[in-house]
Amino acid sequence: MSGGGFFAIPRIISAAIFAPVLAAVVSVNALADGPPKLPRGKGATCVEPLDVMRRNHMDFLNHERDLTVRGGIRGRKHSLVGCIACHAQRDGHGDFIRIDAPGQFCHACHEFTGVKMDCFECHAAVPDTSASHAAAPPFVPPRRGGYGGETRP
Repeated sequence: MSGGGFFAIPRIISAAIFAPVLAAVVSVNALADGPPKLPRGKGATCVEPLDVMRRNHMDFLNHERDLTVRGGIRGRKHSLVGCIACHAQRDGHGDFIRIDAPGQFCHACHEFTGVKMDCFECHAAVPDTSASHAAAPPFVPPRRGGYGGETRP
């Protein structure tokens, strides 16, 4: 009989029991070292308390994205550009290290929690220090009701 027949059933049951046990052991070992040690940002404090940022940073970034894309409103408190400007580290030559590189701010937490990070498939992973970017005036949309009922001064 090909495929093991009756004898394949105990192997399937063993695999169904063993897989969750192995996953639990790996998870406990990963937590034994505690949360990752993150490079410190440049500011004295973050824009939100640490526990709030850990839980809600993706919601903040999504809301900011919606305001920017749909309402044309830029440069707010929870911008991805602001996060990168504060948390990107420099190497021994003074060049910025990608914030999603192993051991860097975003990568360290996302690796620890097993959450896929796809922000930097489109967005810059280092601060933009080009003269053209620094010289460009910030975009200011016309004064009117913005996305979500917000208005600009």
